[in-house]
Amino acid sequence: MSHSAPNCTPLVLTHGGVGARPKDRDGCVAASQAGLHCLLDAGDSLQAALQAAVQAVSVLEDDPRFNAGTGSVLRMDGVTIEMDAAVMDSLGKLGAVAGVRRVRHPVQVAAGVAATPHWLLCGEGALRFARASGSADYDPATLQANIKHQELLAQLQRGKRLRHGEENASFTDHWNYPVALAIKPGAPCDTVGAVVRDAYGNFAVAASTGGCTPSLLGRVGDTPIIGAGFYAGPAGAVAVTGIGEHIVRHLLAFRVHEWLAGGMPLDAALQRGLDLFDPAIDVGLIAVNARDSGVCSNREMPSAAAQGPGAP
Repeated sequence: MSHSAPNCTPLVLTHGGVGARPKDRDGCVAASQAGLHCLLDAGDSLQAALQAAVQAVSVLEDDPRFNAGTGSVLRMDGVTIEMDAAVMDSLGKLGAVAGVRRVRHPVQVAAGVAATPHWLLCGEGALRFARASGSADYDPATLQANIKHQELLAQLQRGKRLRHGEENASFTDHWNYPVALAIKPGAPCDTVGAVVRDAYGNFAVAASTGGCTPSLLGRVGDTPIIGAGFYAGPAGAVAVTGIGEHIVRHLLAFRVHEWLAGGMPLDAALQRGLDLFDPAIDVGLIAVNARDSGVCSNREMPSAAAQGPGAP
């Protein structure tokens, strides 16, 4: 396969998760710039867009302010961290991991899966694959995560409901951790993501999350589910963040891509996707097509774009 002549402006757009703090936007700026540098350095490589998306998300995974990689949230037992990630491009590459533990960059493991006969590895298999691929043992827990965990415990003790539409007892009634429940924390389901357009009109998306709490052990949200949390195709790339149990029911990323494929303006497609949800449910989207890029969310969501030189 070869490229046609370049006819698009290269662009990398990132987000730090719906509900994340706007003041942390500098992390998204750094990630977008790192992705753009990777994209431009790759030249006319057919993998340029995918490599740029992975690089951008890797930077976000290294930033403890975001719920992905380093800084991932602690689960209900206050100890466990399970992470999900996914990558996809418009040329057919697809890879994801779910429930992976003790790796620094889940998105890089997902990119490795894209080179295998499979598209998704989970749990112990994902971890063994990561080790065989060169990912060293790494504890993603941080002081910030522990502080956040304690703050959430305090919220619970004040009687705050932890998840929209769910009673707190719905988690404790099905408790499946190896240790007894002490007290139940709660937190938004944040995800980080990047969408990329290269100079030749190819698209890619990458996403990573530390999951959410409250959740049962082994819970997987929308992030590694193709068409729900991410999608890239001939009409563009879409990344989604929010409460995965609601997002998967709409196959949100794929639906937005199909609206783009049908000619709907990008901003209108993003807003239409957001409008599918009760305003009480946290949802955010970013997307890019051949001409435009955009961000849409019903909560604060840091994001940033980095753009290269226009096509000749």
